Amino acid sequence: MTSIMHADCVKFLKFLLSALLKILLVSPCLFAATEACAGDDLEVGGYLQVSALGASVDMPEPIGSDHWKELRLQHRLNLRWHATPELSFHWQMRTRLFAGKFVRKLPGYAETLTRDEGLINLSWTVIDEGDFLLHYIPDRLYVESDRSDWNVRVGRQRINWGVNMITNPNDIFNIYSIYDFDYPERPGTDALRVQRFMGFGSRIELAASPARDLKDSVAAALYSFDLRGYDLQLIGGYYRERFAGGAGWAGGLGGAGIKGEAMFFSDLKSKQESRRANFILAGSVEYMFANNLFLTGELLYNRQGGQDRFHPTGAELSPDNPSFSRYQAAVQLAYLIHPLLDGSLTTIYYPDQKAVFVSPSLIWSAGKNLDLTVLGQLFLAGQDSVFESAGNLVTVALKYNF
Repeated sequence: MTSIMHADCVKFLKFLLSALLKILLVSPCLFAATEACAGDDLEVGGYLQVSALGASVDMPEPIGSDHWKELRLQHRLNLRWHATPELSFHWQMRTRLFAGKFVRKLPGYAETLTRDEGLINLSWTVIDEGDFLLHYIPDRLYVESDRSDWNVRVGRQRINWGVNMITNPNDIFNIYSIYDFDYPERPGTDALRVQRFMGFGSRIELAASPARDLKDSVAAALYSFDLRGYDLQLIGGYYRERFAGGAGWAGGLGGAGIKGEAMFFSDLKSKQESRRANFILAGSVEYMFANNLFLTGELLYNRQGGQDRFHPTGAELSPDNPSFSRYQAAVQLAYLIHPLLDGSLTTIYYPDQKAVFVSPSLIWSAGKNLDLTVLGQLFLAGQDSVFESAGNLVTVALKYNF
Protein backbone atom coordinates (compact mmCIF):
# COMPACT_ATOMS: atom_id res chain seq x y z
CA MET A 1 0.00 0.00 0.00
CA THR A 2 2.83 2.39 0.92
CA SER A 3 4.59 1.75 -2.38
CA ILE A 4 1.37 2.43 -4.29
CA MET A 5 0.84 5.75 -2.46
CA HIS A 6 4.46 6.69 -3.09
CA ALA A 7 4.09 5.91 -6.80
CA ASP A 8 0.91 8.06 -6.98
CA CYS A 9 2.70 10.96 -5.26
CA VAL A 10 5.65 10.72 -7.63
CA LYS A 11 3.27 10.59 -10.59
CA PHE A 12 1.43 13.69 -9.37
CA LEU A 13 4.64 15.64 -8.70
CA LYS A 14 5.97 14.80 -12.16
CA PHE A 15 2.69 15.91 -13.70
CA LEU A 16 2.66 19.15 -11.67
CA LEU A 17 6.23 19.96 -12.72
CA SER A 18 5.35 19.28 -16.36
CA ALA A 19 2.25 21.47 -16.08
CA LEU A 20 4.20 24.35 -14.53
CA LEU A 21 6.79 24.17 -17.31
CA LYS A 22 4.03 24.31 -19.91
CA ILE A 23 2.45 27.27 -18.13
CA LEU A 24 5.80 29.03 -18.38
CA LEU A 25 5.87 28.30 -22.11
CA VAL A 26 2.31 29.57 -22.58
CA SER A 27 2.87 32.68 -20.43
CA PRO A 28 6.59 33.56 -20.47
CA CYS A 29 6.27 36.61 -18.18
CA LEU A 30 4.94 34.56 -15.29
CA PHE A 31 5.80 36.96 -12.49
CA ALA A 32 6.45 39.98 -14.72
CA ALA A 33 9.05 41.47 -12.40
CA THR A 34 11.89 42.03 -14.88
CA GLU A 35 12.58 44.83 -17.30
CA ALA A 36 12.55 42.22 -20.08
CA CYS A 37 8.81 41.80 -19.56
CA ALA A 38 7.85 45.45 -19.04
CA GLY A 39 8.89 48.88 -20.20
CA ASP A 40 7.62 52.39 -20.82
CA ASP A 41 5.35 51.19 -23.65
CA LEU A 42 4.42 47.79 -22.20
CA GLU A 43 2.19 47.31 -19.15
CA VAL A 44 2.24 43.89 -17.49
CA GLY A 45 0.10 42.59 -14.64
CA GLY A 46 -1.88 39.62 -13.45
CA TYR A 47 -1.86 37.04 -10.70
CA LEU A 48 -1.02 33.47 -9.75
CA GLN A 49 -3.64 31.65 -7.68
CA VAL A 50 -3.74 28.23 -6.08
CA SER A 51 -7.03 26.99 -4.65
CA ALA A 52 -8.52 23.88 -3.10
CA LEU A 53 -12.20 23.10 -3.65
CA GLY A 54 -14.50 20.66 -1.89
CA ALA A 55 -18.01 19.99 -3.19
CA SER A 56 -20.97 17.72 -2.61
CA VAL A 57 -23.17 16.86 -5.57
CA ASP A 58 -26.41 14.94 -5.93
CA MET A 59 -26.49 13.87 -9.56
CA PRO A 60 -28.63 11.25 -11.29
CA GLU A 61 -27.14 7.75 -11.54
CA PRO A 62 -24.55 6.55 -12.31
CA ILE A 63 -22.94 9.56 -10.57
CA GLY A 64 -25.34 9.70 -7.61
CA SER A 65 -24.50 11.52 -4.39
CA ASP A 66 -20.81 12.03 -3.79
CA HIS A 67 -18.16 14.32 -2.34
CA TRP A 68 -15.48 15.76 -4.62
CA LYS A 69 -12.15 17.48 -4.13
CA GLU A 70 -10.24 19.51 -6.67
CA LEU A 71 -6.98 21.43 -6.82
CA ARG A 72 -6.77 24.44 -9.12
CA LEU A 73 -3.75 26.44 -10.23
CA GLN A 74 -4.63 29.58 -12.17
CA HIS A 75 -2.31 32.06 -13.82
CA ARG A 76 -3.55 35.28 -15.38
CA LEU A 77 -1.34 37.53 -17.48
CA ASN A 78 -2.46 40.96 -18.72
CA LEU A 79 -0.39 42.70 -21.38
CA ARG A 80 -0.96 46.16 -22.85
CA TRP A 81 1.37 47.63 -25.46
CA HIS A 82 1.11 51.33 -26.33
CA ALA A 83 2.25 51.37 -29.96
CA THR A 84 1.49 55.12 -30.19
CA PRO A 85 -0.29 57.58 -27.86
CA GLU A 86 -3.53 56.75 -29.71
CA LEU A 87 -3.07 53.06 -30.57
CA SER A 88 -2.70 50.14 -28.13
CA PHE A 89 -2.81 46.34 -28.18
CA HIS A 90 -4.32 44.26 -25.37
CA TRP A 91 -3.70 40.58 -24.62
CA GLN A 92 -5.13 39.04 -21.45
CA MET A 93 -5.00 35.29 -20.94
CA ARG A 94 -6.03 32.53 -18.52
CA THR A 95 -3.95 29.38 -17.95
CA ARG A 96 -5.63 26.94 -15.56
CA LEU A 97 -4.71 23.55 -14.14
CA PHE A 98 -7.48 21.35 -12.74
CA ALA A 99 -6.61 18.23 -10.75
CA GLY A 100 -9.32 15.96 -9.34
CA LYS A 101 -12.10 13.54 -10.15
CA PHE A 102 -14.38 16.34 -11.40
CA VAL A 103 -12.42 16.38 -14.66
CA ARG A 104 -12.91 12.69 -15.40
CA LYS A 105 -16.20 11.72 -13.77
CA LEU A 106 -18.54 14.70 -14.00
CA PRO A 107 -20.33 14.69 -17.39
CA GLY A 108 -19.60 17.75 -19.53
CA TYR A 109 -17.14 19.26 -17.03
CA ALA A 110 -14.03 19.31 -19.22
CA GLU A 111 -16.06 20.34 -22.29
CA THR A 112 -17.51 23.32 -20.42
CA LEU A 113 -14.08 24.44 -19.17
CA THR A 114 -12.46 24.29 -22.62
CA ARG A 115 -15.30 25.61 -24.76
CA ASP A 116 -14.66 28.77 -26.80
CA GLU A 117 -17.79 30.24 -28.40
CA GLY A 118 -15.95 33.13 -30.07
CA LEU A 119 -15.75 33.69 -33.81
CA ILE A 120 -12.25 32.20 -33.69
CA ASN A 121 -11.59 29.19 -31.47
CA LEU A 122 -8.56 30.15 -29.35
CA SER A 123 -9.02 27.43 -26.74
CA TRP A 124 -5.99 25.20 -26.22
CA THR A 125 -6.09 22.07 -24.08
CA VAL A 126 -2.42 21.66 -23.22
CA ILE A 127 -2.84 18.52 -21.10
CA ASP A 128 -5.84 16.18 -20.74
CA GLU A 129 -4.79 13.07 -18.86
CA GLY A 130 -7.11 11.24 -16.48
CA ASP A 131 -7.84 13.49 -13.49
CA PHE A 132 -5.69 16.34 -14.83
CA LEU A 133 -6.55 19.15 -17.23
CA LEU A 134 -4.35 22.10 -18.24
CA HIS A 135 -6.09 24.69 -20.38
CA TYR A 136 -5.15 28.04 -21.92
CA ILE A 137 -7.40 30.68 -23.47
CA PRO A 138 -7.17 34.45 -24.06
CA ASP A 139 -10.36 36.28 -23.02
CA ARG A 140 -9.08 39.70 -24.16
CA LEU A 141 -7.22 40.09 -27.43
CA TYR A 142 -7.93 43.35 -29.23
CA VAL A 143 -6.51 46.47 -30.77
CA GLU A 144 -7.79 49.83 -29.52
CA SER A 145 -7.77 53.28 -31.11
CA ASP A 146 -8.52 56.13 -28.69
CA ARG A 147 -8.58 59.47 -30.45
CA SER A 148 -10.32 62.61 -29.19
CA ASP A 149 -14.04 61.75 -28.81
CA TRP A 150 -13.77 58.41 -30.61
CA ASN A 151 -12.86 55.00 -29.26
CA VAL A 152 -12.69 51.90 -31.49
CA ARG A 153 -11.91 48.34 -30.42
CA VAL A 154 -11.54 45.31 -32.70
CA GLY A 155 -11.07 41.80 -31.33
CA ARG A 156 -11.91 39.81 -28.21
CA GLN A 157 -13.06 42.29 -25.56
CA ARG A 158 -15.61 42.87 -22.82
CA ILE A 159 -18.58 45.03 -23.80
CA ASN A 160 -19.99 46.10 -20.46
CA TRP A 161 -23.52 47.48 -20.85
CA GLY A 162 -24.82 46.19 -17.52
CA VAL A 163 -25.75 48.55 -14.69
CA ASN A 164 -26.78 46.32 -11.76
CA MET A 165 -24.37 44.56 -9.42
CA ILE A 166 -26.04 41.11 -9.55
CA THR A 167 -28.12 40.57 -12.71
CA ASN A 168 -27.39 42.27 -16.05
CA PRO A 169 -29.90 41.63 -18.86
CA ASN A 170 -28.48 44.74 -20.62
CA ASP A 171 -25.23 42.78 -21.17
CA ILE A 172 -26.42 41.19 -24.40
CA PHE A 173 -22.88 40.54 -25.69
CA ASN A 174 -21.18 38.80 -22.73
CA ILE A 175 -23.48 38.27 -19.78
CA TYR A 176 -21.89 37.37 -16.45
CA SER A 177 -23.10 34.75 -13.96
CA ILE A 178 -22.90 35.52 -10.24
CA TYR A 179 -22.45 31.77 -9.62
CA ASP A 180 -19.09 31.84 -11.44
CA PHE A 181 -17.07 32.57 -8.28
CA ASP A 182 -13.63 32.05 -9.88
CA TYR A 183 -13.84 34.61 -12.70
CA PRO A 184 -13.64 38.22 -11.41
CA GLU A 185 -12.58 39.56 -14.83
CA ARG A 186 -15.81 38.33 -16.49
CA PRO A 187 -16.02 36.94 -20.03
CA GLY A 188 -15.38 38.75 -23.31
CA THR A 189 -16.65 38.44 -26.88
CA ASP A 190 -15.19 38.72 -30.40
CA ALA A 191 -16.54 42.03 -31.63
CA LEU A 192 -16.15 45.42 -33.27
CA ARG A 193 -17.14 48.30 -30.99
CA VAL A 194 -17.25 52.00 -31.86
CA GLN A 195 -17.93 54.69 -29.25
CA ARG A 196 -18.57 58.39 -29.85
CA PHE A 197 -18.53 60.62 -26.75
CA MET A 198 -20.68 63.73 -27.01
CA GLY A 199 -20.21 65.70 -23.82
CA PHE A 200 -21.05 65.13 -20.15
CA GLY A 201 -22.60 61.68 -19.63
CA SER A 202 -23.55 61.26 -23.27
CA ARG A 203 -22.31 58.75 -25.84
CA ILE A 204 -23.38 56.61 -28.76
CA GLU A 205 -22.05 53.08 -29.01
CA LEU A 206 -22.30 50.60 -31.89
CA ALA A 207 -21.17 46.99 -31.49
CA ALA A 208 -21.30 43.83 -33.58
CA SER A 209 -20.25 40.31 -32.59
CA PRO A 210 -20.37 37.91 -35.57
CA ALA A 211 -20.72 34.20 -34.80
CA ARG A 212 -19.51 31.12 -36.64
CA ASP A 213 -23.16 30.49 -37.46
CA LEU A 214 -24.46 33.85 -38.74
CA LYS A 215 -27.87 33.48 -37.08
CA ASP A 216 -26.18 33.42 -33.64
CA SER A 217 -24.58 36.84 -34.16
CA VAL A 218 -25.31 39.89 -31.99
CA ALA A 219 -25.38 43.51 -33.15
CA ALA A 220 -26.80 46.49 -31.27
CA ALA A 221 -26.61 50.20 -30.55
CA LEU A 222 -26.60 52.02 -27.23
CA TYR A 223 -27.38 55.67 -26.55
CA SER A 224 -26.41 56.94 -23.09
CA PHE A 225 -27.27 60.38 -21.69
CA ASP A 226 -27.81 62.31 -18.46
CA LEU A 227 -31.29 63.43 -17.41
CA ARG A 228 -31.56 65.51 -14.22
CA GLY A 229 -28.79 63.61 -12.49
CA TYR A 230 -29.82 60.17 -13.74
CA ASP A 231 -27.70 58.20 -16.18
CA LEU A 232 -30.00 56.65 -18.77
CA GLN A 233 -29.26 54.30 -21.66
CA LEU A 234 -31.38 52.98 -24.51
CA ILE A 235 -30.52 49.75 -26.33
CA GLY A 236 -31.80 48.26 -29.58
CA GLY A 237 -30.54 45.58 -31.93
CA TYR A 238 -30.34 41.97 -33.06
CA TYR A 239 -29.73 39.07 -30.66
CA ARG A 240 -29.50 35.57 -32.18
CA GLU A 241 -32.53 35.78 -34.50
CA ARG A 242 -34.41 37.95 -32.01
CA PHE A 243 -35.20 41.63 -31.71
CA ALA A 244 -33.66 43.05 -28.53
CA GLY A 245 -34.67 46.37 -27.03
CA GLY A 246 -34.42 47.86 -23.59
CA ALA A 247 -33.08 50.48 -21.21
CA GLY A 248 -30.93 50.96 -18.14
CA TRP A 249 -30.78 53.67 -15.50
CA ALA A 250 -28.69 54.74 -12.50
CA GLY A 251 -29.09 57.61 -10.09
CA GLY A 252 -29.53 58.59 -6.45
CA LEU A 253 -32.49 59.03 -4.10
CA GLY A 254 -32.27 59.94 -0.42
CA GLY A 255 -28.64 58.88 -0.11
CA ALA A 256 -29.24 55.54 -1.83
CA GLY A 257 -28.22 54.47 -5.32
CA ILE A 258 -31.06 53.44 -7.62
CA LYS A 259 -30.29 51.21 -10.60
CA GLY A 260 -32.23 49.12 -13.05
CA GLU A 261 -32.26 47.28 -16.36
CA ALA A 262 -35.13 46.22 -18.61
CA MET A 263 -35.01 44.18 -21.83
CA PHE A 264 -37.54 42.80 -24.31
CA PHE A 265 -36.77 39.94 -26.71
CA SER A 266 -38.93 38.65 -29.54
CA ASP A 267 -38.28 36.24 -32.44
CA LEU A 268 -37.92 37.99 -35.79
CA LYS A 269 -39.28 35.02 -37.76
CA SER A 270 -42.22 32.81 -36.92
CA LYS A 271 -41.23 29.17 -36.54
CA GLN A 272 -43.01 25.98 -35.67
CA GLU A 273 -41.21 25.96 -32.33
CA SER A 274 -40.87 29.71 -31.78
CA ARG A 275 -39.63 30.92 -28.42
CA ARG A 276 -41.97 33.05 -26.41
CA ALA A 277 -41.37 36.77 -26.35
CA ASN A 278 -39.65 37.59 -23.10
CA PHE A 279 -39.51 40.64 -20.84
CA ILE A 280 -36.91 40.99 -18.07
CA LEU A 281 -36.86 43.68 -15.41
CA ALA A 282 -34.20 43.95 -12.70
CA GLY A 283 -34.16 46.84 -10.24
CA SER A 284 -31.72 47.41 -7.39
CA VAL A 285 -30.99 49.71 -4.46
CA GLU A 286 -27.52 50.33 -2.98
CA TYR A 287 -26.83 52.00 0.35
CA MET A 288 -23.73 52.65 2.47
CA PHE A 289 -24.45 52.78 6.22
CA ALA A 290 -22.50 54.93 8.67
CA ASN A 291 -20.59 51.86 9.92
CA ASN A 292 -19.37 51.19 6.33
CA LEU A 293 -21.76 48.28 5.77
CA PHE A 294 -22.60 48.30 2.05
CA LEU A 295 -26.01 46.88 1.16
CA THR A 296 -27.30 45.90 -2.28
CA GLY A 297 -30.87 44.69 -2.77
CA GLU A 298 -32.26 43.51 -6.12
CA LEU A 299 -35.60 42.27 -7.43
CA LEU A 300 -35.84 40.50 -10.78
CA TYR A 301 -38.76 39.45 -12.98
CA ASN A 302 -38.14 37.06 -15.87
CA ARG A 303 -41.36 36.43 -17.77
CA GLN A 304 -40.00 33.36 -19.54
CA GLY A 305 -39.65 31.62 -16.22
CA GLY A 306 -35.98 30.68 -15.92
CA GLN A 307 -33.80 27.72 -16.80
CA ASP A 308 -34.67 24.02 -16.51
CA ARG A 309 -31.69 22.87 -14.47
CA PHE A 310 -28.63 24.15 -12.61
CA HIS A 311 -25.58 22.01 -13.31
CA PRO A 312 -22.31 21.98 -11.30
CA THR A 313 -20.28 22.45 -14.49
CA GLY A 314 -21.51 26.02 -14.74
CA ALA A 315 -24.69 27.98 -15.28
CA GLU A 316 -25.63 28.58 -18.90
CA LEU A 317 -27.37 31.93 -18.52
CA SER A 318 -28.27 34.18 -21.45
CA PRO A 319 -29.43 37.81 -21.72
CA ASP A 320 -32.89 36.71 -22.92
CA ASN A 321 -33.20 34.28 -19.98
CA PRO A 322 -30.79 35.43 -17.23
CA SER A 323 -32.18 33.60 -14.18
CA PHE A 324 -33.23 30.19 -12.90
CA SER A 325 -36.71 31.27 -11.85
CA ARG A 326 -39.38 33.73 -12.90
CA TYR A 327 -38.94 35.78 -9.74
CA GLN A 328 -35.74 36.42 -7.82
CA ALA A 329 -34.90 38.51 -4.75
CA ALA A 330 -31.26 39.10 -3.82
CA VAL A 331 -29.46 40.79 -0.95
CA GLN A 332 -25.71 41.36 -0.90
CA LEU A 333 -23.81 42.66 2.14
CA ALA A 334 -20.17 43.80 2.15
CA TYR A 335 -18.34 44.92 5.29
CA LEU A 336 -14.78 45.87 6.19
CA ILE A 337 -14.32 43.76 9.33
CA HIS A 338 -10.71 44.87 9.77
CA PRO A 339 -8.32 46.94 7.60
CA LEU A 340 -6.92 43.59 6.42
CA LEU A 341 -10.18 41.58 6.36
CA ASP A 342 -13.23 42.00 4.08
CA GLY A 343 -16.42 40.00 4.46
CA SER A 344 -19.44 39.59 2.21
CA LEU A 345 -22.67 37.63 2.13
CA THR A 346 -24.88 37.08 -0.92
CA THR A 347 -28.36 35.60 -0.53
CA ILE A 348 -30.81 34.92 -3.36
CA TYR A 349 -34.39 33.74 -2.85
CA TYR A 350 -36.33 32.03 -5.66
CA PRO A 351 -39.98 32.07 -4.53
CA ASP A 352 -41.39 30.00 -7.41
CA GLN A 353 -38.65 27.38 -6.86
CA LYS A 354 -38.88 27.44 -3.06
CA ALA A 355 -35.09 27.62 -2.98
CA VAL A 356 -32.37 29.82 -1.47
CA PHE A 357 -28.77 30.43 -2.55
CA VAL A 358 -26.28 31.55 0.12
CA SER A 359 -22.66 32.56 -0.59
CA PRO A 360 -20.47 33.90 2.28
CA SER A 361 -16.86 34.95 1.69
CA LEU A 362 -13.86 36.33 3.58
CA ILE A 363 -10.82 37.98 1.99
CA TRP A 364 -7.71 38.46 4.14
CA SER A 365 -4.79 40.59 2.97
CA ALA A 366 -2.07 38.21 4.09
CA GLY A 367 0.81 40.34 2.82
CA LYS A 368 1.91 42.68 0.10
CA ASN A 369 0.11 41.59 -3.10
CA LEU A 370 -1.02 38.40 -1.33
CA ASP A 371 -4.70 37.60 -0.57
CA LEU A 372 -6.34 34.59 1.06
CA THR A 373 -10.00 33.96 0.18
CA VAL A 374 -12.48 31.55 1.74
CA LEU A 375 -15.80 31.24 -0.11
CA GLY A 376 -18.84 29.00 0.07
CA GLN A 377 -21.85 28.36 -2.15
CA LEU A 378 -24.87 26.66 -0.63
CA PHE A 379 -28.17 25.77 -2.32
CA LEU A 380 -31.12 25.06 -0.04
CA ALA A 381 -33.73 23.43 -2.26
CA GLY A 382 -36.13 20.53 -2.23
CA GLN A 383 -36.91 17.88 -4.82
CA ASP A 384 -38.28 18.93 -8.23
CA SER A 385 -36.39 22.23 -7.98
CA VAL A 386 -33.98 23.34 -10.71
CA PHE A 387 -31.36 23.41 -7.93
CA GLU A 388 -31.97 19.81 -6.89
CA SER A 389 -28.57 18.71 -8.29
CA ALA A 390 -26.73 22.00 -7.73
CA GLY A 391 -24.68 20.75 -4.81
CA ASN A 392 -22.67 22.83 -2.33
CA LEU A 393 -19.04 23.87 -2.34
CA VAL A 394 -16.31 25.50 -0.26
CA THR A 395 -13.08 26.86 -1.72
CA VAL A 396 -9.91 28.32 -0.22
CA ALA A 397 -7.68 30.33 -2.56
CA LEU A 398 -4.30 32.01 -2.15
CA LYS A 399 -3.62 34.70 -4.77
CA TYR A 400 -0.39 36.57 -5.54
CA ASN A 401 -0.95 39.72 -7.60
CA PHE A 402 1.85 41.23 -9.68
